[in-house]
Amino acid sequence: MKLLSDVLLFLVCTGLWAVHAQVSSSGRTVVLGGQTYFVPPSPVAQFKFGAGIAVKAQLEGLAQGGSVELIPFSLIATASKHFSTGQLQETVSLYQSLDDVWSPSFLQGIYLSFNGSGSPTATLSTGEGTKIVVLSNSYAFGVPLTKALPPGPYFVEPLTGNIFEAWLLYSDENQSFLYGTVADGKGGFTQLSAHIDGAATESVAVPSRLYFEATPKQPLAGARLAVKDIFDVAGLRTGCGNRAFYTFNPPKNTTAPAIQRLLDGGAILVGKVKASQFANGETATDDWVDYHAPYNPRGEGYQDGSSSSTGSGTAVAAYPWLDYAVGSDTGGSMRGPAGANGVFGNRPSHGAVVLDDVMPLSPELDTAGIFARDAKTWQKAGLWWYENFTSFSKFPKTILFPVDSFGSSFLTNPPKNGTANAMFNTFIQKLEAFLNTTRTEINLTNLWTETSPLIANVSNPPPPLRTMLNTTYADLISLDQIALVADPFIDGFKAAHSGQNPFIDPAPLVRWDYGRSLNDPNRKAEALNNKTVFMNWFQDTVIGALEGPNIGIDSIRTSVE
Repeated sequence: MKLLSDVLLFLVCTGLWAVHAQVSSSGRTVVLGGQTYFVPPSPVAQFKFGAGIAVKAQLEGLAQGGSVELIPFSLIATASKHFSTGQLQETVSLYQSLDDVWSPSFLQGIYLSFNGSGSPTATLSTGEGTKIVVLSNSYAFGVPLTKALPPGPYFVEPLTGNIFEAWLLYSDENQSFLYGTVADGKGGFTQLSAHIDGAATESVAVPSRLYFEATPKQPLAGARLAVKDIFDVAGLRTGCGNRAFYTFNPPKNTTAPAIQRLLDGGAILVGKVKASQFANGETATDDWVDYHAPYNPRGEGYQDGSSSSTGSGTAVAAYPWLDYAVGSDTGGSMRGPAGANGVFGNRPSHGAVVLDDVMPLSPELDTAGIFARDAKTWQKAGLWWYENFTSFSKFPKTILFPVDSFGSSFLTNPPKNGTANAMFNTFIQKLEAFLNTTRTEINLTNLWTETSPLIANVSNPPPPLRTMLNTTYADLISLDQIALVADPFIDGFKAAHSGQNPFIDPAPLVRWDYGRSLNDPNRKAEALNNKTVFMNWFQDTVIGALEGPNIGIDSIRTSVE
């Protein structure tokens, strides 16, 4: 046995071992001040120890003979020639107010990045356990960096001088995320390997906000972004809420232009969030089979988060450390989660964002939206993201209220207290007071009957509005997704698995079964025609009444009577 051991040792030491394993780091986790941090594998800079032997000796001393791998420190930029304890306290207060990643635990070391002229000095009595203060430009005690760094929290390897960013790990207790993500250094992303010890859910890592400063070219610099898992991201798999689809398809080579636009604006992708399966409407939690439905933080925490951008809506609602989450809206998948989770979300005009490399539900109806917790934050993303985004200098003066959508007129039949309609009515009253106007009630069903004969491609007399549009949405989403997603996936999966079907949740199966039952080659053309007719009618008649003399606002009012 001893002889065999000696032989193995010899083979390894002489490089003759037959198997060559490549070992690469995926980062480290560090617990500091009771919080868990992810330390990326690649350093962002390094101390130039040749110019500061004394500092190197101090760091080596702190390394305790190599038992301490990383030392936390704070980089502080200053133009002051003499940095005092008072200035440090001001900086600490500022960092604590701006950033959730930085903490006083990063005051074990301080690096003063001097951006003034002359030689700086520092007189500090921090009371925070600071062991070493390093000046970037000092005659006696200065150590430059190989690369300029922004302010914020960092870790340094005391023996090498390598400097690493600090990313704080959060636990996804609402189960909104599929996984956290980090950049792979090659223009794409990889799944986060770090995890908070003892946590039963996914972990998500976020960088310090102090690392970033918004500019006109990158107005979203440092904004933390989550993406619905129907959008392709280079290096990551697109799962569309289905485990078989996730494992069957390889990681993507490109990032969807809609997401790339946000990344180009400075946003930081921190994870992919759950979508109901193939973006079909699913109800929590009985329809969710492959993955558990995310928890809506509103109410008692078990309210349905709505579909299909459920993960996006619940994540923004639950986590103040997340700034934005991208979703999509075909038949309400942004508007529903926004309302259910109490956040800002939108369905933009069709075509406002390019949807290449995004799983389709129906290309004729699909749009991309974004969630935020407040209107100003949302506006910042909207101005960058959308083509022809328009800002208005004054508030509107017309409120259209579709009475047929709420059952009756709130003016002639006020809703009872304690009902949902009463809450809507209270909101509208507050909006009327703010805009100094009164609502215009409109009955779309009646208005259609009165005015649709004037529209081309509508029979005279026209069919009732709900009759004409009864199956338009269902026809388009089922026929489109069968052709573009379902059949290619199912056929490919069966070919690779000896004829076995992939598991599909009940909701998309019902919709696809409906589409396959139509057996009418003209059905999609009819649905598209109905959609176009209604769209043109609404633009010309309803919106046109507000902008021009087509039928006049009085005609809208009389349609209620």
